[in-house]
Amino acid sequence: QVQLVESGGGLVQPGGSLTLSCVTSGFTSGYYAVAWFRRAPGKEREGVSWLKSSDGSTAYGDSVKGRFTISRDNGKNTVFLRMNSLRPEDTAVYYCATASGRLGYVFEVSEYDYWGRGTQGTVSS
Repeated sequence: QVQLVESGGGLVQPGGSLTLSCVTSGFTSGYYAVAWFRRAPGKEREGVSWLKSSDGSTAYGDSVKGRFTISRDNGKNTVFLRMNSLRPEDTAVYYCATASGRLGYVFEVSEYDYWGRGTQGTVSS
């Protein structure tokens, strides 16, 4: 049974940092890509960051470029999202998700097969 479990959310002041983790399990043949999405209150789900399993290539949403970094620890089946210079508008529930096949658009929600339950990140003074 495939599971994705996020952790690391919390409350942080503007300008601060958080590191989110996503532990994956149950994959018998791996996945093509993993991504972080977020949903802020009253807004659509937004793609934040993406990583391709085969070569580690990455992509980022425009709103987080230069501030967020996606990485992985294959030995621990864990994907990380390091978030720096956080802003109040980064407040959201953050989800990790995996896609089994090639993606035309890396943040196409419908192409992702498995999702975690999310972790809340709140940026506020």
